[in-house]
Amino acid sequence: MRGSCAAVRAAVTDDGLPPLAASGLKLQDRLSQIAASLDQVAARAGRLPGGLKRLQQLLRHGLEETAALFPPVREADKWVKRGARILMNPEQLPAPKVRRRWVHLLVRMRQAAAQADGPSVAKGLRHFLRVTKSSWPGLFGCYRSSDLPRTNNALEHAFGSHRSHERRASGRRRASPGLVVMGSARVIASLATRLRPEEGLILRPGYGPRWQELRAELEARRESRRKQRRFRHDPARYLMGLEQKCLQLLLPS
Repeated sequence: MRGSCAAVRAAVTDDGLPPLAASGLKLQDRLSQIAASLDQVAARAGRLPGGLKRLQQLLRHGLEETAALFPPVREADKWVKRGARILMNPEQLPAPKVRRRWVHLLVRMRQAAAQADGPSVAKGLRHFLRVTKSSWPGLFGCYRSSDLPRTNNALEHAFGSHRSHERRASGRRRASPGLVVMGSARVIASLATRLRPEEGLILRPGYGPRWQELRAELEARRESRRKQRRFRHDPARYLMGLEQKCLQLLLPS
């Protein structure tokens, strides 16, 4: 049961960079795999325990209720992917050629918006065209100068000081995923070290038991994170392992 819940939690986790990684589409695909896995267990064992049965019902109900929402999203996502391939410029084309390709895509996109069956697709494409028009003057400068970055680094708002030091140490532009798991210890230690450097490694009396409790709490979070990572890396293999464990509990030995 906990393994299946960890898979659902991992499916909800945003592990990509929108808009290229469409979080909603990825969520639907992952939840569909989990629901199909539970269906296979139910078909082979003849039943599911109460908790897994309830989870199966929730997943199926959610997928059925939202099924009509995703075709327009998938259609719009295709256009985003096409635009991304042009702007990534793997052929290292000069700025004028990239610009011509982009203009050609915008023409096709405008035609698709006029002929779209659903209003949501047309609205999304028109919004894309409007935003592109507003950013047009500086859109192709990075293809004329290799030293010009494509985007500006966002200003640091929350935990800006810690993230700045972490970025310098690791080279990551974004906060590391481990910050979510270890943040209660890592961020506090980082900020306290800079705010009160004179205290050094002085620990309060009786710190040992609290330290052990914190280590146990963080280890539980790490284990949950590991399960989510295994599911994202190979959903089929992860769900197969859960199916085998569930069948071992349900089927007579």
